[in-house]
Amino acid sequence: MLNRFLFKQIDNSALVVFRIIFGLLCFLESVGAIFTGWVKRTLIDPDFTFNFIGFDFLQPLPGDLMYYYYFVMGIFGLGIMLGYKYRVSIISFTLMWCGVYFMQKSSYNNHYYLLILLCAIMAILPAHRFASLDAKLNPSIKSIQMPAWCKWIFVLQLFIVYTYASVAKIYPDWLDLSTPKLLMESKRNYPVIGSFLQNDFIPYLVAYGGILYDGLIIPLLLWKRTRKIAFFASIFFHMFNSIVFQVGIFPYLALAFSLFFFEAEKINRWFLKRKPLYTGNDVIIPSYKPLLVGVSAVYFVVQILLPLRHHVIPDDVLWTEEGHRLSWRMMLRSKSGSTSYKIVNHTTKESFNVNLDEYLTKKQQRLASTKPDVIWQFSQRLKRIYKEKGQDISVYVNCLVSVNGKPYKQLINPEVDLAAQDWSYFSHTTWLLPSN
Repeated sequence: MLNRFLFKQIDNSALVVFRIIFGLLCFLESVGAIFTGWVKRTLIDPDFTFNFIGFDFLQPLPGDLMYYYYFVMGIFGLGIMLGYKYRVSIISFTLMWCGVYFMQKSSYNNHYYLLILLCAIMAILPAHRFASLDAKLNPSIKSIQMPAWCKWIFVLQLFIVYTYASVAKIYPDWLDLSTPKLLMESKRNYPVIGSFLQNDFIPYLVAYGGILYDGLIIPLLLWKRTRKIAFFASIFFHMFNSIVFQVGIFPYLALAFSLFFFEAEKINRWFLKRKPLYTGNDVIIPSYKPLLVGVSAVYFVVQILLPLRHHVIPDDVLWTEEGHRLSWRMMLRSKSGSTSYKIVNHTTKESFNVNLDEYLTKKQQRLASTKPDVIWQFSQRLKRIYKEKGQDISVYVNCLVSVNGKPYKQLINPEVDLAAQDWSYFSHTTWLLPSN
């Protein structure tokens, strides 16, 4: 039963077309980051970036070299799309994208994390066996079929992402529309659509439409009777997200996933008219079966458990941020903060507040006013800066934070010297004050 489910040969049209779209989107994401100014604002203008803790060795290349970095990523994206040196292209893009992802948190996005996972999956798939330069240059690799697991690995990954995104929205501030209203209020100044988004029904659409769509879209796409309706709902949902929330390539990538739910003959008719349709029914058990099953089992267990880790950490994840990342908790909260950093010189006993403008961009300042890990990182950086000047200091943080428009509360214990604290990788951070 398992052998037939995983290793039955099916037509590979969906994977071939998806590779082309995926590579194009990787290219557009890379060059778009250059031309929209994202690379300059996020990686060139700041004196440093807040990397993921443990990846301190990752900092942007000096000068304008990050432009070249993204240009090279774009070239690898084209390599994926064209199927040229496919393995080299996809693995190289994956490594470079991981470098940028772990290098900075100012523009953290769940979709950036998803792209890492998809790149890793695409790196092991035979996506270059048709309609590729590799297949043209080496006809021996050409194939019109693939094992069924190549399809189901995407379906299961998407099911995990969408299910957690739906469940995460079932909490009071989302259900009573507090968060959706704040989200729409922040779009008030949008040209053309800004005033429309202030209509009373829009927060209901965002709140309950989001829960229903995320929770039902995969089952509805899998069922033939509801597939077309689900696909058109996907177009509306993702175009709305693209226009209103401006989340880069993800809406188009999400629509491309629909390829894996439609019949192969339709994919051929729409995109690959010259490709022969595979109609066989072979089951081919590969020698790599034990490795594939074992690695896949571990991978998906991690994917299922990782978003649940905040349940074993004290206090609310919306407040502490512990367990927020890598958990498909998308657009669930709005946070604002008023934060000051006080330095106390151990030798002279002098104290003064830090002028954040001297160290951080405006975007980094917002991050260093609400995110506990970033607040700790900045405190550690201040300690290093003053140590280089021969001064031993303490750093005390007075941080007031509001979550979803609620009254401001103290986030950090102002009596704790954050410069003297070690980071808690696997336990609750004790210098965080409780939310209640």
